[in-house]
Amino acid sequence: MNTEQSQAQALHWFKSSYSGGAGGECVEVAALPASVHVRDSKDTGRGTLTVNPATWSAFVAHASHAH
Repeated sequence: MNTEQSQAQALHWFKSSYSGGAGGECVEVAALPASVHVRDSKDTGRGTLTVNPATWSAFVAHASHAH
């Protein structure tokens, strides 16, 4: 296991509140002071997307206006 995988496993992941129990599209997020990690909850071994907190905040603001 590489260092990145080890760090990702040690993170505290939160599933999206929009994820239902029916097995649809599910996203998990783990936030640290200097980075935000995003992964597919159905396939956690595929890796993560890591962005800085400002980028994540901008994405969430944009996505919340898209509804």
